[in-house]
Amino acid sequence: MNAGLGLVDGPLHFLSAAAAAHAIAARELSPVELMEAHLDRIARLDPTLNVFINLDADAALAAARTAEAEAAAGRLRGTLHGVPVGIKDIIDVAGLATTCHSRILADNIATSDAVCVSKLRQAGAIVMGKLSTHEFAIGGPSFDLPWPPARNPWNRDHHPGGSSSGSGSGVAAGLFPMALGTDTGGSVRNPASCCGIVGLKPTYGLVSRRGVFPLSFSLDHVGPMTRTVADNALMLEAIAGHDPRDPGSAAAGNGHYAAAMDRGVRGLRLGFVRHFHETDLPAEPEVTAALEHVARTLQMMGADVRAIRLPSLGEFASVNRVILQSEAWSVHARWLRERPGDYGRLARRRLLAGAFLSAGDYVAANRRRGEMIAAVNSALAEVDVLLCASSMDPACRIDRPADVDRTYTRQARTPFNVTGHPALAMMSGLSSTGLPLSVQFVARYFDEAMLFRVAGAWEKASGMDRKHPPIG
Repeated sequence: MNAGLGLVDGPLHFLSAAAAAHAIAARELSPVELMEAHLDRIARLDPTLNVFINLDADAALAAARTAEAEAAAGRLRGTLHGVPVGIKDIIDVAGLATTCHSRILADNIATSDAVCVSKLRQAGAIVMGKLSTHEFAIGGPSFDLPWPPARNPWNRDHHPGGSSSGSGSGVAAGLFPMALGTDTGGSVRNPASCCGIVGLKPTYGLVSRRGVFPLSFSLDHVGPMTRTVADNALMLEAIAGHDPRDPGSAAAGNGHYAAAMDRGVRGLRLGFVRHFHETDLPAEPEVTAALEHVARTLQMMGADVRAIRLPSLGEFASVNRVILQSEAWSVHARWLRERPGDYGRLARRRLLAGAFLSAGDYVAANRRRGEMIAAVNSALAEVDVLLCASSMDPACRIDRPADVDRTYTRQARTPFNVTGHPALAMMSGLSSTGLPLSVQFVARYFDEAMLFRVAGAWEKASGMDRKHPPIG
């Protein structure tokens, strides 16, 4: 097998997962050649990007050789046969430490794969290793931990978003074509926004969380992170499905997520939630202009774009904060009492806040949550998809804590962790300083196919999938 034939166009490190899998199946690309191309790029770029906590290169190469032999014999495991994938380091991979980017769990060796990792392997994907995150998926970009924070490949001085920071940076930089992230208050969609890739928070319960270290039981989601919409649908197809051993898993979902991607948006009703970025948290002018351009483009393609109102971002944020901090405290209370000095400063500060919340606070937040779910469901009864901001700003510098704190709260991702609706963030353009800007699409429960239809239409019209960081 060799690259350079009809199915392989451009450098291997920016080959999409779908194209790579197709070329491998057609025996026009060797899984070993593909893996070596990514490992070479990692060796050159990762010393300054800090994407990997643990690069399992020998095992990845061995798996690529096995995949090559299987492909040569016509035995393909699935739709991702031979395609590399990175795993956020709060997700278990058998034989590797799940550190959660914390010295608390530095020696926490996983004895089995998380369900989502097992499903990726069953589809033929090859795990490359464990990726940087924020400590316990909450700490922020910390410089007082055993591993440095990941950097943004569009500008290494800037934040890549979090908490799935290594996943976002690595996909954007071409270190691997796809990665797993987790999202409790926006942690798949934040790095997708900052790094200019496609990040999906699926419907709550669509992807099993068994084998994933919890942050907030009722808000946590596992989601795919890729450079293209088609790859995101392909990856979701592999990892979705009911898991009776995950109490939050849903026995629903229709699969075939890419089935309508080529149908365009003509006749669809899109609800533009302008008040999120116009009045609730006024966005940077370039963000606003890019969102308007997305809306106009989709309207010109035949969509009916209309204004929609939801509860304010401030209300959503308050409900999310009380639920997240209460549930996170229940996970971390013992360690925070016994080993507070082993946490980084940022994670310790954010987790300790849960100790000061009452049962009444938690019950009140969940009652308001029910009302917010009803409000979003009502809006989605009028339209097919919501269009709104993701981040209100491009990525800030990573070495300015005040800017990181300020921009972290200036986002519209949290509402859909509260309600559990599927939400996808992707690039809407580039700022005048060359940093990604973003847009978010939201759909009805288990209608990820509709999200991919709208996102795919925007991607095709804009060419955002062909924009890569000026690195390497």
